Amino acid sequence: MDITDIRVRRMTAEGKMKAVVSVTFDDAIVIHDIKVIEGQDKLFIAMPSRKTPDGVFKDIAHPINAEMRESLQSAILSKYEESLAMQDDAE
Repeated sequence: MDITDIRVRRMTAEGKMKAVVSVTFDDAIVIHDIKVIEGQDKLFIAMPSRKTPDGVFKDIAHPINAEMRESLQSAILSKYEESLAMQDDAE
């Protein structure tokens, strides 16, 4: 399964959430609302989730293995950094 498109919507408000991302796979399926979060040491992604009635958040969609998670995170963070560089060039 190949990533065919990544769309980044940066957040303008201050906070830990830096962007919300949509990722398209094989020009056939899209996952919306993947979040780019600023952690203590680095940026990471959080998959879309829903709050259960008992208050626990459960992922709606997520990678099955560590290799896919790393590949997805790397592609998203690369696109996010690219969007920041484009903003800096425009200013």
